[in-house]
Amino acid sequence: MARYTESVCRLCRREGVKLFLKGDRCYSGKCAIAKRPTPPGQHGVSRKKVSEYGLQLREKQKMRRAYGMLEKQFQHTFERAAKVRNMPTGEALLMLLELRLDNVCYRLGFGNSRPQARQIVTHGHITVNGKRVDIASYEVKVGDVIGVHEGSRSMEVFKVARENTAHTTPKWLELNADALEGKVIQKPAREDIDLTLSEHLVVEYYSKR
Repeated sequence: MARYTESVCRLCRREGVKLFLKGDRCYSGKCAIAKRPTPPGQHGVSRKKVSEYGLQLREKQKMRRAYGMLEKQFQHTFERAAKVRNMPTGEALLMLLELRLDNVCYRLGFGNSRPQARQIVTHGHITVNGKRVDIASYEVKVGDVIGVHEGSRSMEVFKVARENTAHTTPKWLELNADALEGKVIQKPAREDIDLTLSEHLVVEYYSKR
């Protein structure tokens, strides 16, 4: 499956919720789902009552698209989550998704959306514990220090990140905006994740396969 290349705003309209894929635009009146809440299609297809399986599928697609993952990547992450002990599979899945390096960079405010944060990582602008890492799916651990590479700090995107006083950092991360550096101080809990997701439906979807 190839990377999605069409307008990401169509994905939000398809799922019926904001997936926050366009940064600041998602918080403005220009947000596509605020202007056109109907699914994409000729004249806007009406939302019909869907089956139980359909609800599970839609929730899986919503979660996968929110974190910008391909199907096989997402399924592999779910399989790993299912092996996590002493934690419900749905919560473990969200924890693993949140600990991806691209998502952590987004949560730290280094990018104004997950797609932008992913691009920042893959272009080699991010370090973990002082070493450059360009793998978006890299899983950070408690105690890891995530920073912007010295040679990239003059870029406009990081100047904006340094000056963004409105950004809210989740409590499982610690941010030093002046140094463009953040630290993972604990694993993310379910209440730390602000996306509107029903992870139990995703678990039910995979349990029937």
